[in-house]
Parts: sequence; C-alpha cells; structure tokens
Amino acid sequence: MGNLLILNGSPRAPRSNSRRYAQIFSSCYGENTEYFDITKRNHPELCAKLAGASHVLFVFPLYADGLPVTLLNFLKSLEAAPPQNKPAVSVLINCGFLEPQQNEMAVEMMRLFCRQNHYPFGTVLKIGSGEAILDSPFRFLAVRKIRRFADSIAKGSYGTFQVTMPLPKGLFVKAAASYWINYGKKFGVTKEEMQTMQIEP
Repeated sequence: MGNLLILNGSPRAPRSNSRRYAQIFSSCYGENTEYFDITKRNHPELCAKLAGASHVLFVFPLYADGLPVTLLNFLKSLEAAPPQNKPAVSVLINCGFLEPQQNEMAVEMMRLFCRQNHYPFGTVLKIGSGEAILDSPFRFLAVRKIRRFADSIAKGSYGTFQVTMPLPKGLFVKAAASYWINYGKKFGVTKEEMQTMQIEP
C-alpha cells in the first residue's frame, strides 16, 4: 500500500464532517495512514510530509462550487515547495446538496492542479447530502462507498465513486429546511432572519 497521508482542507477541520469521513476512511484503509488538519501555520510541515508519502488524500467540503480557501492556500504553498517524488492524489469531497454531481467543478480544479504540477491523479469520491448522511439511516451507504473508495486506492485501481441519500428532492428540501431552522434556534436566529442578509448586528 505504501504510506498514505490524509489532509483535511475544511476551514473547520477539527469539528468538520470531513474529519468524520477521514476517520471512516482510515478504518477501512487499514495501516500506514497519517492524518493532519491543514492550518495557516503548518504548510511547510505538510509539504515536507508529502515527500515521504506514496499517496495523499485530500478530504474537504465544497465551498461556493469550488475549493475552500484553506485548501487553496495550501495548494499555493505546495506549488512553491513541491516534493521531489510526487505522490498520487485522491479526493474525498462532500457537499450539502443532494446531488453528488455538484462537487464536479471542485474535482476538476484538483485535476487541473495535479496535471499542471505533475502529480498522478488517483480516485475520487463525491458525496451528496454530506452534512446529513452520516447522522441519517443512510449512513451505511456512505460507509459502504468509502470502503470501496479505500479499496480502490489500496489496489491502485483508480476510478470515480459517488453516494448520496436516496430521497426525492422535495423531501430532502423539507428535511434540510427543518434542520437549518432548528440549527438557527440554537443560536437565537429565527427562520425570518435566515431568509435575509440582516442576521448580524
């Protein structure tokens, strides 16, 4: 298998869903994994870590149809200080949309980075309903797909996978609305306030 490095590019990495997905991946992949949150201060350390890895897995959420700034800034650092032996790059991305295809633009950004900087591109897992699926009765679908994803990387048989909750879109929208209304209540924000831009004093 070789040494696999897992880098979490979520801006809220320590408490993120991306961290949860990374933990599931590690349990499926087995040995030889190292996990790190990407922060503003650890770019040099992580760039050096890549030199000893045979594979790197970037785990992150979709942000505004693209990459989160945490990950973008790290990729700039990596471009400036690349390892001599470049590991293969795989991607596990999740989004709040029901459709996993919403992640495609961000995946293409990662492909472009790898192509321009000569990193072998590995396997992709696109997760739809990523904010909710792990806490739903459909968690097993995500875990099963992550297991296939991990197996693909371990065997070097690269491909693209996707998973989401098997719900009609209308039902998903209702469930999502209920989730955000209840989430807002925790912070004293009403539904009406969330429907405007005037939510800060």
